[in-house]
Amino acid sequence: MPAVQRITSRNARFQQWQALLTNRNKRQRAGEFLVQGVRPISLAVEHGWPVRALIFDGSRNLSRWGQELLRTVRTEQIAMAPELLAELGEKNESAPEVIAVVGMPADDLDRIPVGDDFLGVLFDRPTSPGNIGSIIRSADAFGAHGVIVAGHAADVYDSKSVRASTGSLFALPAVRVPAPREVADWVAGQRASGRGVTLVGTDEHGDCDVFDFDFTQPVLLLVGNETSGLSNAWRELCDHTVSIPMTGAASSLNAANAGTAVLYEAARQRIAAARRGPRPV
Repeated sequence: MPAVQRITSRNARFQQWQALLTNRNKRQRAGEFLVQGVRPISLAVEHGWPVRALIFDGSRNLSRWGQELLRTVRTEQIAMAPELLAELGEKNESAPEVIAVVGMPADDLDRIPVGDDFLGVLFDRPTSPGNIGSIIRSADAFGAHGVIVAGHAADVYDSKSVRASTGSLFALPAVRVPAPREVADWVAGQRASGRGVTLVGTDEHGDCDVFDFDFTQPVLLLVGNETSGLSNAWRELCDHTVSIPMTGAASSLNAANAGTAVLYEAARQRIAAARRGPRPV
């Protein structure tokens, strides 16, 4: 077992970790972020993410899960005063049992696997980290292979995004890109390799309703900014656009909800096609 360090005051290390919660630049420079919760931490370990430290409540007996985590994950261990741990957990009352300091992977589009059944999501300039986490969670649930967060956007590794993903961030590649060109070049490379990825944007004035489009082909779904929708640059890259029919007084859907609705339709079509079996030649 590695030696356990103890932190009982707001020393420099505590302040560094605290800054990871709110300061994107410091997260990026450190290349790490904080994770709490049994499922997210377990998935981070299961999927091989680098755990740089485990911080736990030094004043209480840990659960069987917590004990096993400290026994099996070879990393720095920090016993922290519960009131400080509660601050890192962003909770006013009870401290979380364990917080993991986890390293970020590279923002490399090649982390996203592209096969004949490819389904990916691109979120254009999202302003809400909660929406990023929600769309990662939905993408994971409905069988997508990766999420791209594009442009000047909220951060994938913001604590609100990490929590909203409920651990799916660690099971599904989520890649940040600065501009459309990088994605356009990546898609062109896939097409040159024989993988014909189709870019499909969501739009209230789409070419067709979402259930009239064939989502059984390789698709990258483009979801627009919460306020302004897809930028002109992304619209020009779209091969097709689809709309979600709505009734009632609502004029639009939350961006993450819209993405979830289309992902569900894509999953439904793919499941139905698999049940029908291969098409006759």
